[in-house]
Amino acid sequence: MTQALINALTTTIRDVQDFPKPGILFKDITPVLANPRLFQDVITWVAGEFAGQQVDYVVGMESRGFIFGAPVALQLQAGFVPARKPGKLPGLTERVSYDLEYGSASLEIHVDGIKKGSKVLIVDDLLATGGTAAATVKLVRKLGGEVIACCFLVELDFLEGRKVLDVPVLSLLHY
Repeated sequence: MTQALINALTTTIRDVQDFPKPGILFKDITPVLANPRLFQDVITWVAGEFAGQQVDYVVGMESRGFIFGAPVALQLQAGFVPARKPGKLPGLTERVSYDLEYGSASLEIHVDGIKKGSKVLIVDDLLATGGTAAATVKLVRKLGGEVIACCFLVELDFLEGRKVLDVPVLSLLHY
């Protein structure tokens, strides 16, 4: 199924020039989400890659990581933990700030969102420079979790984001 899935995704994901700013070629995954069969195939592939491994939590980063992370967590029978922008979660949170390719940002997770020693899979739609993923790894570790891997639908290889991650990285599509 993997090559057929890659082919289907390659023809479905669309390129949007100059978004969110001039000079950036944005990989738009919304057509994948609009196709229930293809969306299900992506979730099944991700969950299948980690089937049989201990996964206590799946962490998805705001906001497209929520879209992929929550159904993956269900298939793995794991909890889902959202990593959100500051001020979006009620209660006590832990925060990590980081640099992006075009600015800076912060992510937060509830302080009780991840139990110490738990195995965590981080899921997002796209790996670019790796800043968001690296910050999420740091945040999970601050809370006492062990990151078993980061998994992405798309990886922009030319930006070398996996070089800033010290955990296994799995991506379905490479550009």
